[in-house]
Amino acid sequence: MDDGLVSWLVTISIGGVALIMRLWNLSYPSKLLFDETYYPKDAWTMLHQGYEGTWGDAKTINPQIAAGTSNGWTPDAEFVVHPPLGKELISIGEHLFGMTSFGWRFSSALFGTLMIVLTIRLARRLSRSTMVGAIAGILLTLDGLQFVMSRVGLLDIFQATFLVAGVAAVAADRDWFRHHLADEIRQRGQLSLAGQFGPRLWWRPWRLVAGIMLGAACAVKWNSMFVLATMGIVSVAWDVSARRLAGAGRAAWWSILKDGVPAFLYLVLVGAVTYLSSWGRWLSSYSTMMFGKGWGGPHADPGLAKVVGTPLAALWDYHVQMYNFHTGDYMMHQTHAYSAHPAGWLIMQRPIGIDAVNDIKPGQEGCDAVGDTCLRVISGMGTPVLWWMAAIALAAGIVWWIAGRDWRF
Repeated sequence: MDDGLVSWLVTISIGGVALIMRLWNLSYPSKLLFDETYYPKDAWTMLHQGYEGTWGDAKTINPQIAAGTSNGWTPDAEFVVHPPLGKELISIGEHLFGMTSFGWRFSSALFGTLMIVLTIRLARRLSRSTMVGAIAGILLTLDGLQFVMSRVGLLDIFQATFLVAGVAAVAADRDWFRHHLADEIRQRGQLSLAGQFGPRLWWRPWRLVAGIMLGAACAVKWNSMFVLATMGIVSVAWDVSARRLAGAGRAAWWSILKDGVPAFLYLVLVGAVTYLSSWGRWLSSYSTMMFGKGWGGPHADPGLAKVVGTPLAALWDYHVQMYNFHTGDYMMHQTHAYSAHPAGWLIMQRPIGIDAVNDIKPGQEGCDAVGDTCLRVISGMGTPVLWWMAAIALAAGIVWWIAGRDWRF
């Protein structure tokens, strides 16, 4: 049987199992968990009015939502610190299934499954092996952190899926460019570029897809910009490598400029347009919400407003406020029980507690303790053996990449 067909059968099979695992009993626990106290409620008001409304005190409102009451909000605009796309995606499930735990987690389950499918295809492309792609998909399907993030109404799974899609598109663009560069050389009756720079391929469909996906990731959380910048550098570096392999010699270095400028347009400009489009409903609702908390006209720079219009100037001011929140003195002096230094992420030094229920009586919720009570905990924790081995594999891959000049690593 053709390997391409087999690879898709494997991808669909693993993806199907992953989807069932993520949808099974998705509504449990039927309450708002961890930061679900923010995003599903924001999504619900966005669904009804195009922007985030204001809810009452969480200690009062959250139990009401769990009991089926979802009208405890006002149309006054709420200040939020993340872009809208992730919440827009959560609202799709809420539109289909209502303001229920299944509804606000449904989109997460779909995107968690899509992330696994994309990982299978990416791993297969990098390794040229369907088996390696399948192994990658199975491991991700069974990973604890990915599983939990696929079953809660938070933003992280949407960001991660868009990032994987963007990286996969950049890898696909690498192959596309090399194949089309080789075709151009053959059509010219040449065996190599013979020291010349070679043709400029303006149309790069996979690079366009990468720009859209990475821009969408930024429209979920800002820190996706670091991945966008990295993929831009990697993409141009692969162009240089492809031209050198095709015999361009030193002329291949012109790729930094000649291919780099189009790459900037495809990734950064397209990404920026994608990001801005995610604020479309915010902009269209601007005249309604600007009076809610005073955001908008009174704070927008008059000079900027004359150039781009008051709504866009107000959106810029809103971004300044968001940036100041993330980087200002208030946030710098805050502490969090689950704060973890990035250096410890790969070894799961500090897992995140999503939910905990104490003192479960014997015979209730599966507790079979004798003379004691049980504790139920949901943790955002990767499968330890998988993550620890992955950390070792990452280090080995870097060494292999540098020492062996093997681009797959």
